[in-house]
Amino acid sequence: MAARGHVQDPNDRRLRPIYDYLDNGNNKMAIQQADKLLKKHKDLHCAKVLKAIGLQRTGKQDEAFTLAQEVATLEPTDDNSLQALTILYREMHRPELVTKLYEAAVKKVPLSEEYHSHLFMAYARVGEYKKMQQAGMALYKIVPKNPYYFWSVMSLVMQAISAQDEKLAQTMFLPLAERMVEKMVKEEKIEAEAEVQLYFMILERLGKCVEALEVIRGPLGDKLTSELQSRENKCMMLYQRLQRWPECNALAHKLLLKNPDDWQFYPSYFDSLFHLMDQSWSPPEEGEHCSEGLVHHTVAEVVRFVEERIKCEDGKDSRSLRGPYLARLELMHRLRERGCPEESLLGDPLELMVQFFGKFGDKPCCITDLKIYLHLLSPEQHVQFINHLSEAVPLGEQGEEGFAFPEDTKALQRHLCVCQLSRALGLHHSLDIDGKLRLITELKAHYRHGLKFGKHALKTELQFSDMYCLMAAHVYIDLWTETGDENMAWQCLGILQEGLSHSSSNAQFKLLLLLLYCRLGAFEPVVDLYSSLDAKHVQHDTIGFLLTRYAESLGQFAAASQSCNFSLRFFHSNQKDTSEYIIQAYKYGAFEKIPEFIALRNRLNQSLHFAQVRTERMLLDLFLEADIVLSLEESVKAMSLSAEDDIPWDNMRDNRDLTVFTSWDPKERQLTDEHRSQSLEEESVWLRIRSLTLRLLASLAALGHTPSQQNSEISNENGVGDKTSVFSSLLSELSQTLQTAAQIAEKHIQYPFLGPPSARLAQALSSGSCQCQAAALQLSVHLQELETAGLDDSSELQTQICNGFKSLVVQLQDISASTVCIVLWMASYCAKILRPLKTSLQKKKKKKKDANTALPVVVCGFQELTGSLQDLLNQALEHIKGQEIGMTALKLAGLTLEGCTQEEASFTKAAMDKVQSSYLRSLQEVGDLLKKRAETIKNLKI
Repeated sequence: MAARGHVQDPNDRRLRPIYDYLDNGNNKMAIQQADKLLKKHKDLHCAKVLKAIGLQRTGKQDEAFTLAQEVATLEPTDDNSLQALTILYREMHRPELVTKLYEAAVKKVPLSEEYHSHLFMAYARVGEYKKMQQAGMALYKIVPKNPYYFWSVMSLVMQAISAQDEKLAQTMFLPLAERMVEKMVKEEKIEAEAEVQLYFMILERLGKCVEALEVIRGPLGDKLTSELQSRENKCMMLYQRLQRWPECNALAHKLLLKNPDDWQFYPSYFDSLFHLMDQSWSPPEEGEHCSEGLVHHTVAEVVRFVEERIKCEDGKDSRSLRGPYLARLELMHRLRERGCPEESLLGDPLELMVQFFGKFGDKPCCITDLKIYLHLLSPEQHVQFINHLSEAVPLGEQGEEGFAFPEDTKALQRHLCVCQLSRALGLHHSLDIDGKLRLITELKAHYRHGLKFGKHALKTELQFSDMYCLMAAHVYIDLWTETGDENMAWQCLGILQEGLSHSSSNAQFKLLLLLLYCRLGAFEPVVDLYSSLDAKHVQHDTIGFLLTRYAESLGQFAAASQSCNFSLRFFHSNQKDTSEYIIQAYKYGAFEKIPEFIALRNRLNQSLHFAQVRTERMLLDLFLEADIVLSLEESVKAMSLSAEDDIPWDNMRDNRDLTVFTSWDPKERQLTDEHRSQSLEEESVWLRIRSLTLRLLASLAALGHTPSQQNSEISNENGVGDKTSVFSSLLSELSQTLQTAAQIAEKHIQYPFLGPPSARLAQALSSGSCQCQAAALQLSVHLQELETAGLDDSSELQTQICNGFKSLVVQLQDISASTVCIVLWMASYCAKILRPLKTSLQKKKKKKKDANTALPVVVCGFQELTGSLQDLLNQALEHIKGQEIGMTALKLAGLTLEGCTQEEASFTKAAMDKVQSSYLRSLQEVGDLLKKRAETIKNLKI
């Protein structure tokens, strides 16, 4: 709650208990205390607002809003009421109402710095940039402080960034912002670094790089002190944009002399060299090469410079820096790319990499450093290279198992690096099955031997030998995917579970276990694994798909709901949080961060994962509740579902981190850009199918039925005709999307094991689930036609509908629970239409005293449909019961644990038990849902 100042006002003392109750989460007592206070002091507005906060937090939103508005219409100016209303409106997600509050307060107290400041921040929360600009200037006029002036300038920049019309940004908003800053520069009023940063941002966005360079290199640039080399970095960026390659080269060269390990300047140094060569640049005969000094414009000069940096490192008594040695390999890579013969000046890549390993092989980063330059070796050199490296690894005497082990952690790190490089060169993959099994035995032996170095490690620390364990798991996966032998998958689970028991915070073990369990169809163990990863903030977007992709499809509906909520909570709080970050950035003058925060917010709002989770969560709620807890219509209403499309298809962002798994696979086995785009296409089409299904169900509920109205004009007046046309257009969109989906499914795209999970698309199409759902929804259109035509004049249509019913029953064999739900909703809709039609027919017969009591074809067909559905569900439930009995009796562990040590067997058995338990849970949840659906069929009599 709001921080309370010194207690002078007696009202503060009276309100204190209510604040305390709210702070402690005791909302009912807060409401009671507020009521007591309001009996004595009817005009104590803040008490009324605090009561409203209590009501809001106990789920009585409407009452809370009414109370709040009673106070807001009085336009209060006391600090207590304003702050309490601000808190309430934020909790209601109505930040726009806070602006109204402070607009009124500023009118009544026009010279209040505090209220003007609150008004500015209220505008910032809702992104009203023009009003922010005005509020900033109004504030500056009352209290002429620099920050307020620059708030106004930044608000102009934000108008430029958010403007739909780029021309407007470049001709009006940014030039005005530039003039405002120039005025302060001329008057020598620039005080803070943030103001210089903002000036730089404006000039940069206007493309005035020369002017920006003058600012950075002039006296204003002296204020750029918060980041190391801030001035130099900005100069470098501007030289590159201006394509002033001599300056770029000379500055990089100067900075590398100062710090030869600062990697960011090597690429600039090399890039500028090749640009200068392409332009045939040569230095002037007299004077300096350029304003930054000496320029290296030939390969020989650059080679000499890099070699000199290395010589300096070699001559040092202390530990060498990696930068110059990596720079030599990088230069070699670039020279080879351009086909420059000078590559040979640098030496033999194999020798250079062996030398690098000799110096840095005991650092964990050695593998990532060398991995990117392995392509410099010819395939014939691979084995030779690994042999050379192995000679530089100090190992002890061979033990009983025939393996020699490292005697300290540095030797362990060197040996591990050799193993990682062997895998990256494809040497593991080229082994036969026996070779791979021998390799696994060796890796496991090294893993277990290395555990002794981490005996006294903290629980949160990783073991030195963890990577051996992970690599052994990768080789098991190779064997599983190549041979299809599931025993390899079980052994892999066992070794990872063993690894996790010694290194409980190893994220890579958890991620790979999570993937393996899901591939084996067991979701139950995954929930705990994912929550133990303790994903933070944006990770819910980047790795959340690993959890949400599988939950529902593996039949764990409760966990699926929970995992969707997990992700959605982050996305919903992002809106609120980003506003707070922006406000803090204004307060502390971190102007350059504001566009970044807004870009982050947009990136998250346009996230593919966000759209998927939102859609799946709503479908899941319908499958689990509609026509079980509430009717479909009531469920749709409660979820505020509409047939409108709110997914930003054109700006969809794929924020998944598809490189989250550690991998040492050679390039030909890695994820390609084509894989990424194919995965995005698959996921987008699947999302479109799911979104259209959801919107069709919302539309089906909106068709809701009053008694039959034969007159179609009246139907149109009531909006039913409109709703029908919306439903039909959605159906044709679904039909087109299914055609696109079928074309994608025909490609049978295979991703690397550690790549993106395949979408549910191919499975849903091959099982007939999508087609069956579309057919059921299509039948709803025929039923609307039947309602308009009536039973007397529609024999052909009735036959068509009956054939549709029969076809549905055939399609429903072996199909998922969600499809059953959709067919049942269609049947429920069907019953709503047929009941009144049948009733009116019976009335007619009574009047005519017609002895012929034969039922219309469609009614008989419907009765057959409900009977068949009942039978189908009973058969499915019997099948599930049989599966449960079989699964309970199955002793998985006994099948595969031959030839394991007792300890290995115990870990593998534990993993198998988890899989078995998960299968049973899935069967139980699917069975429970189908039982509930079987109950709803009984209510479909007509």
